[in-house]
Amino acid sequence: MLNKYARAFFTRVLTPFAALLLRLGVSPDTVTLIGTGGVMTGALVFFPRGEFFWGTVVITLFVFSDLVDGTMARQSGRSSRWGAFLDSTLDRVADAAVFGGIALWYAGRGEDPVLCAVAVFCLASGQVVSYTKARGESIGLPVNVNGLVERAERLVISLVCAGLAGFETTFGVPHIGILLPVALWVVAAGSLVTVLQRMVTVRREAAEADAAEPAGGERAEPAGGGAADGASGNGASASGRSGHRSENA
Repeated sequence: MLNKYARAFFTRVLTPFAALLLRLGVSPDTVTLIGTGGVMTGALVFFPRGEFFWGTVVITLFVFSDLVDGTMARQSGRSSRWGAFLDSTLDRVADAAVFGGIALWYAGRGEDPVLCAVAVFCLASGQVVSYTKARGESIGLPVNVNGLVERAERLVISLVCAGLAGFETTFGVPHIGILLPVALWVVAAGSLVTVLQRMVTVRREAAEADAAEPAGGERAEPAGGGAADGASGNGASASGRSGHRSENA
């Protein structure tokens, strides 16, 4: 839901910046790589030390590269399947770094095994949310559902609450640190619901497709049946740089 309304707005805002980068000779793939590296740095350098405010600041500065590189690709006419694949793949890496950094904090100085486990569940379930959509599409199903918590929701809820929680350690604001555990539980529950929504949808669409086939007809699975994790992001088709950016659920 956030992706549907927020992506168009921020794309318009960032379009002049994307045009500037193109004039400077920067490629969309370079922006994708730098953006992912920045997110990983913010998450894996700051979060495990409990510096959630500064970690969130760094991540936020780089996370918009996910919009900039696609805008650059469209403006330059350099959209490609490779660009869409690279973008979706590195989105999974960035997401894993965010929740991995939080898990490392709770496994170490945060000293909370339960919240560490919840953060790991958020990491894993986020990957599965993307995979269910990509895998369903790879076997020829439309998977006409997005679900309760897509990638945009996972990142916004987690990063906003992590940044606010950082006010407790960085600026001494009392009791606000509770927001991060709350965010983890919300994302974990929402991701589980989203996985189930997509599985139910795929089961229904598969049954309808099987029923529509001629009696005795053979169903051939599309080539490359083992769909790449998150190949179509939010679940949209792998558009990204081959036309428009994937939503990267």
